Amino acid sequence: MEIGRWYTERLLPRCLDLAMRGAKFRELRPTCVGEARGRVLELGFGSGLNLPFYSDGVDEVVAVDPAVLGRRLARERIATAPFPVRFAGLDGDRLELEDSSFDSVVSTWTLCTVPSPSRTLAEIGRVLRAGGRFHFLEHGRAPDGAVARWQDRLNPIQARLFGGCRLDRRIDELVRTAPIGEVRCETFYSGRPRALSHLFRGTAVKVS
Repeated sequence: MEIGRWYTERLLPRCLDLAMRGAKFRELRPTCVGEARGRVLELGFGSGLNLPFYSDGVDEVVAVDPAVLGRRLARERIATAPFPVRFAGLDGDRLELEDSSFDSVVSTWTLCTVPSPSRTLAEIGRVLRAGGRFHFLEHGRAPDGAVARWQDRLNPIQARLFGGCRLDRRIDELVRTAPIGEVRCETFYSGRPRALSHLFRGTAVKVS
């Protein structure tokens, strides 16, 4: 196996599993995924770190993630989840799922990495039922010029080390222009360095 592929498929999922267990992530996750209800689609499932933070209003979680290793890393969390968890493909740009089949879609620290966020968001709009909700917690472009310039400088390194992750996506604009519906979004810094910690948290409600 070539080094690049070994890093992406074997090492990076393990590094992300460890890094994203931190206290700040644990504090923030329930403020997003805790709002999901019913049949839930989670994009960027990774190693299942969101599972403990879902409410008892969740009936099922359907997981999509390109890292197959994440499924192994998530086994214990899946086994202890109070609802069924099943996997449905690797690619958020082309979901092999029926139209209008989910009450909720969840994305945490994922839209920064998908190759085409506009296609992924279009798929989210397609699979949500009328009145269904897209809950997102993402990092992206900061409003402060000095911070944004640092994000531009760091982008090539960030993308290379973290599987294509970008620091410069305007998540709020992407969600608002997607074919979903009414959007509520707040932005804030979760810590330092600010270039890595500017977050977008919100909900889009499918109107039709």
